[in-house]
Amino acid sequence: MYTTNPKISNQLSIWLISMFWIVSFMIIVGGLTRLTDSGLSITEWELFSGFFPPLNQNDWIVYFNLYKQIPEFKLQNYNMTLNEFKVIFWWEWAHRILGRLIGLGYLIPLIYFSFKIKFTRLLNLYFIFFLICFQGFIGWYMVSSGLIERVDVSHFRLSAHLLIAFLILSLIYWNYLKINISKKITNKLNISIPLLFLILIFLQISIGAFVSGMDAGKIYNSWPLMGNSYFPDDNNLKNLFEVTAFSDPSLVQFIHRNLAYLIGIFYVLILYKIYVNKMYDLYKSINYLGIFIILQIILGIFTVLYGAQIYIASMHQISSILLVSSSIYFFYLNTKFN
Repeated sequence: MYTTNPKISNQLSIWLISMFWIVSFMIIVGGLTRLTDSGLSITEWELFSGFFPPLNQNDWIVYFNLYKQIPEFKLQNYNMTLNEFKVIFWWEWAHRILGRLIGLGYLIPLIYFSFKIKFTRLLNLYFIFFLICFQGFIGWYMVSSGLIERVDVSHFRLSAHLLIAFLILSLIYWNYLKINISKKITNKLNISIPLLFLILIFLQISIGAFVSGMDAGKIYNSWPLMGNSYFPDDNNLKNLFEVTAFSDPSLVQFIHRNLAYLIGIFYVLILYKIYVNKMYDLYKSINYLGIFIILQIILGIFTVLYGAQIYIASMHQISSILLVSSSIYFFYLNTKFN
């Protein structure tokens, strides 16, 4: 608890849950920016000058000419018109402006609370602000990877960008729970179990970013087989154990599928343990977690079957926010002592 003042606690709670939903929306917009191949439409960082979009035709032409200089246009979108460029530009601009608004929306209230609460009690909230600033740098680091020799961004940098976004979201939600959830749970799981489960979820998000970054969801649009077999028939099993596997679209999709099965099996084992041991306080959280796992798997299957169609793929990412949040909540309940 940050303070015993109920008014300040309520203000903190409202601020944190508001930031949680805004960051969630940011993740969704970021996913759509990737799905619409809009991420390279703005080829300069423009930390301050990019706050305003093009205001006249000349500004649009300047931005479009800059885009024409990168490989994505030269090799892939060479027939693109200015009006088509505007579509992808607005997605990337919205993503960037939302990032700036998140930074301001977090910093200003944080300064306010710093005058109401001891600074030392807010260090973890300042750490979140550091991550928000760092995320802006990582975002540009990701974009820069697609401006010289590639027609797309590095899937490794995309994965780092997404993981930090979910880390920010998780830490904000964790601090919200600290204020609002004080129920004492007497019968808890060993902390290593929910921790391992959470690690698997974040690992799956990372692999999911690989899938998105390499458009791996657009191949092997069948389930449960990949082509004519369980293992992708354009690959050898030995390739799965090489470092290059994480840059092979079919192997990345295979890993993503099977990690989902592993998470599902692990969940069933946790569910069994909770119910056998009659851990009543955990029933609600584990049931919600199960609902979001099932939803995520179903949406993942449909994403594959429909070749990463934009609306289904976006729903798959939205459900990942629900899954991560429920996993954080479940982990929190098993580490709460008062």
